[in-house]
Amino acid sequence: MRFQLLGPLSLADGPETVVLAPSRPTNLLATLLLHANGVVSADYLQQAIWGEDQPATAKAALQTCVMRLRRLFVKHGVTEAPIEAVPGGYRISAGPRTLDLIGFRDQVRRATADHDPLAELHLLKDALSLWQGAPLTNVRSDVLHRDAVPRLVEERLRTVERVCDLLLSLDRCGDALVDLWDVTRAHPGYERFHEQLIEALYRTGRQAEALAEYRRIKEYLLDELGVDPSPALRRLELAILRGEDLGPARSGTAVPVRAALPAPAAATATGPPLVAPVPVVPSFTGRAGEVAAMTARLAAPREEAVTVLVTGAPGIGKTALAAHVAHLVRDAFPGGRLLVRMTDPHGASRPPGEVAAEVAEVLRDRRPEERALLVLDDVADAEQVRPLLPVGPGGAAVVTSRMGLAGLVATHGGWVHRLSVFDPEESHGLLHAVLGAERAEAEPEAVRRLAELCGHFPLALRIAAARLLTRPELKLGEGAEWLAGDPVARLALPDSPGMSVDRVLATALDRLDPRLVEVFGRLGSLPREFHAEDCGGVEEAEGTLERLADSGFLEAGPPGPYRMHDLLRRYARRNAERTRPTEKV
Repeated sequence: MRFQLLGPLSLADGPETVVLAPSRPTNLLATLLLHANGVVSADYLQQAIWGEDQPATAKAALQTCVMRLRRLFVKHGVTEAPIEAVPGGYRISAGPRTLDLIGFRDQVRRATADHDPLAELHLLKDALSLWQGAPLTNVRSDVLHRDAVPRLVEERLRTVERVCDLLLSLDRCGDALVDLWDVTRAHPGYERFHEQLIEALYRTGRQAEALAEYRRIKEYLLDELGVDPSPALRRLELAILRGEDLGPARSGTAVPVRAALPAPAAATATGPPLVAPVPVVPSFTGRAGEVAAMTARLAAPREEAVTVLVTGAPGIGKTALAAHVAHLVRDAFPGGRLLVRMTDPHGASRPPGEVAAEVAEVLRDRRPEERALLVLDDVADAEQVRPLLPVGPGGAAVVTSRMGLAGLVATHGGWVHRLSVFDPEESHGLLHAVLGAERAEAEPEAVRRLAELCGHFPLALRIAAARLLTRPELKLGEGAEWLAGDPVARLALPDSPGMSVDRVLATALDRLDPRLVEVFGRLGSLPREFHAEDCGGVEEAEGTLERLADSGFLEAGPPGPYRMHDLLRRYARRNAERTRPTEKV
């Protein structure tokens, strides 16, 4: 009996295959198999089965699901993969013979260890033959389709890329074209496939088609993503226009294969790519002064590297500003503009060495003289980013962080922009841009009220506007009245858990010392402006308040008063109500 994950979840016994019907036991089995031979926590299994709407009796219901799955195994004669209850969760055992995913990874691993290109090609094609279509199409788990499926697809695409590299290097361009026509249409944003397709067309004497394909991908990248083709694609186009001989095709690099998925206890979301082209920010408004200053500093021709820091509270718009500016200066950085996420999807700081290796891989085709711009996003502390600076002659880094990073400025210099909330005019401008002038101008008082309820925080404003856009029949005044009932809880998007003021602030607080979190909760009961003496012993309180200010949760400080933004004060009060109050600061 063999389990199949690389397609609809199914059980295969020789030529007979049983595709499992969508059900909670099917969700459970898929989750266990994706983490075969490892312990999967009960919490993660419950998320995978029920998502965000877990029943109050989820723990008991999970045990019922396990029992139903064991009965299914008995029905189909599955005896070699028992489900074991172990401390902390459950485990299922499998190997290359009983699980296609392990067999696929084993084949790829053997192929990359083989130094004979033809033997490697045959092994990789055998591995790809295990795929039976899109993975887990009969599994109705939002968590798995968010966490695991994109990674499985990425493993397959990297293997297809390697196969096409080998075909080109073996001068089998016609065979490569068969695969490349399909994969470029199915994955239009995967630039390497387009590069291979254009190269294969040119090497087979189809120059006009090669140039037409380049124009097509260039138009797609500009229209859909707001980015230019990669330096490698641009060099290939130039070589074709000049009619140059491309020389022997490079065989590329070995396909990296993950030995196993991360431990399920920590795996709650894979999130967006950790290193990717800087995204376009829709309807960007405000920050005129910061935009002008950053653009001038980054675009100015210079030999030394440039560092710009953008700091401020969670949700204040640091990443949006950095991305917007990066697109404005794109002509000054032909080597590329990358958004590099310095924390993983679970909020943990990423090691600088790991980040540097990924950036080097993405920029491997860049010429030394081509300046590159890195947006190092959500840096946890100065030690995390120091090894990555400087970014090369003439290059630049925009560092975004909730922390002040004064130590980084002291050792590496650079310019600092600490963001505060929008002023009323900027808030109104964002709501007008997103909601449309006609709808916003029809209810100016409601727009003003919405901005106040959002505390003029860019993230909160975008969440509120997105909710209203999906309810065009709702009056803005009605939306504001509903939001006023509990702004912190209701500033969230049901279909996008990450777009939630409560969640963003909670994630930021999780990085702080519990003592700081406790103090932050009590500060919500103070006036908007206060001094250290309002919090107890001045010396002790001042040190604590300074750490909160450095983390973006307070503004200003000695010798003047500390200030807490209105939305943060609401959240602090709400957070304090969840915990039992203790002594003063």
